[in-house]
Amino acid sequence: MQIIDALIPLVVLIAMGYVLKRYRFLTVEFWQGAERLNYWILFPVLLFSSLATVHFNVGQVLPALAVVFSVTLLMSVVLWVLKALYGTPVAQFGVYLQSHIRFNTYIGLTSMALIFGAAGMQVFAMIIAFVIPLVNVLSVLGFSQGQGLSYKNIAWSVAKNPLILACLVGILFNFSGMHLPESISQSLKLVAGMSLPLGLLCVGAALQFNALKYAGRALILNTFGRLILVPILAYVGCLLFGLATFETMIVVVFFSLPTASAAYVLTKYFQGDSQLMAAIISLQTLCFGLTFPLWMWFLQT
Repeated sequence: MQIIDALIPLVVLIAMGYVLKRYRFLTVEFWQGAERLNYWILFPVLLFSSLATVHFNVGQVLPALAVVFSVTLLMSVVLWVLKALYGTPVAQFGVYLQSHIRFNTYIGLTSMALIFGAAGMQVFAMIIAFVIPLVNVLSVLGFSQGQGLSYKNIAWSVAKNPLILACLVGILFNFSGMHLPESISQSLKLVAGMSLPLGLLCVGAALQFNALKYAGRALILNTFGRLILVPILAYVGCLLFGLATFETMIVVVFFSLPTASAAYVLTKYFQGDSQLMAAIISLQTLCFGLTFPLWMWFLQT
């Protein structure tokens, strides 16, 4: 029952965003501005605030990071091998890669806060601080062959990512031992507090269910892979690395998240199959409401 109670606020905000966009209560320009505001300001402030004040317990988070990195790299290698075997076009391969390794941070952080409280949110924030650069590099590399990008251009596109910069600055500030004045700290908390609700509304607004009829088998396979296969691999990895129950739940929840809505933007930027990406994002987000409670039930039994 606790899982359902925690899931309802996410569903309500995502559904609200979809309805508001679907019936044009708010303009297209509003949603574009909201996504831009959240991506460049609100969410980076949230990441900085979380990482600048968290107590880094390396012994606690290192095994979890080892599992997350291992599973992410394993799935990437498997997909690259399948690409070579079946000659997958770059426009589709970048979509398949993102649908398996990227994660919806808004849903993840909100879920952690509602289910595990501050402790879960802090561990999750430490994990994503190191994983966001990795998945961004891999995602850009997934499209790089089609664009003829140099490693210099790839490095620059990753280095200017505001989420990566916020994580880096937050970690450096944390290790510096400095403390923010109370007025600045409270201001940042207010700004950060707007990020997750607005982000979930934008997740709903980005759903494109009309694209589902286009995708076919690839849609089903990518949704099954992300929401079922990858969490299974993560759970096995947690057992192999000997993670405690709490860390195991955090890692499996991380891999049970649907892919990021921002994957659609990256796909369009690199002229990938954006219609397929939209369909995968929509179906994964929809199915998350079914698979997530099942994973939580499994982990708690």
